Amino acid sequence: MKHFLKVLTQFFVFLYCKCLWRGLKFVARKLTGRCELQRICYNNKHGARRTLKIESSLKYSKNELLQAALSSHPDKVDKTIDDIMALKKINPDTNPQLGISLQASLLQIVGYRNLVADVEKLRREPYDCENAQHEGMLMKLWKELRPDTPLSGRVSKQWCEIGFQGSDPKTDFRGMGLLGLHNLLYFAEHDKAAALQMLHDSLLPKHNEANESEFEPKNIDKAIGYSFAIVGINITDLAYSLLVSGALKTHLYNVAPEMATLPHLQQTFCYLMQEFHRFWIEEDPSDIMEFNRVRAKFHRRILRQLRDRDAALCPRFSASDLHLVNL
Repeated sequence: MKHFLKVLTQFFVFLYCKCLWRGLKFVARKLTGRCELQRICYNNKHGARRTLKIESSLKYSKNELLQAALSSHPDKVDKTIDDIMALKKINPDTNPQLGISLQASLLQIVGYRNLVADVEKLRREPYDCENAQHEGMLMKLWKELRPDTPLSGRVSKQWCEIGFQGSDPKTDFRGMGLLGLHNLLYFAEHDKAAALQMLHDSLLPKHNEANESEFEPKNIDKAIGYSFAIVGINITDLAYSLLVSGALKTHLYNVAPEMATLPHLQQTFCYLMQEFHRFWIEEDPSDIMEFNRVRAKFHRRILRQLRDRDAALCPRFSASDLHLVNL
């Protein structure tokens, strides 16, 4: 009986809040002469602050046309905006900025959905040693990380030098599929200095003044000792979980002017790799057995960052790579 009364109370509280919210929106429209979408677009700057509110407004609307706007095809966004303006009886000639703002936010919303689908497809595609493209990417990863060391063979203990667990890296890609390889190669190519420094540091049992780098505090003696490639695949899993949970919306809505694409996620991966390296040093784990603890704590730190509506997880790219941010 008590449980029933508790559920009933919660239901009426929810109903009251919902009615109150709709009443407040009605009053706001009467006072300002603007609908909720207009108020959001005019009172919030472009980025996560605006797009998240538009997304929420459309999602919880009673109107099916507004709800369907969230799943528009990118090519149909302009038509969707025209339909919304007509539904809301807004003259586009006297409200030109509204259409521009809605277009940018809707492209971000449908772009995020499409990015999740693209990333999921990569994650589900297993590494195939009979696929020339897959093999080519793997060989390129070796050349980027070990440019002065020839690989003795496709199956070789040398793979352990860049942080794989055994003599054939394909077994390590099982969890994240091709997504893990794509991210590692992107990091090695586009943030090469950081990747090489991290690989170098990961192979050292201790850090001291003789091997300081820009990625750590000075005058420290910290244990490093992690497997670079395996950590990269693990951080790929972290980035993937942030994406599919929606936590990355804040970041991607702030850094991608319109539709986010795979390079935006890969740039985020570079940031996470850099920050995890610093975090690992700060935590000073006794050995690799503490990896899960450190990773979980790092995950919580990133989630706290992403709660800031102005958050942007941007890696420190070299000047020659900055143009990639808006790809």
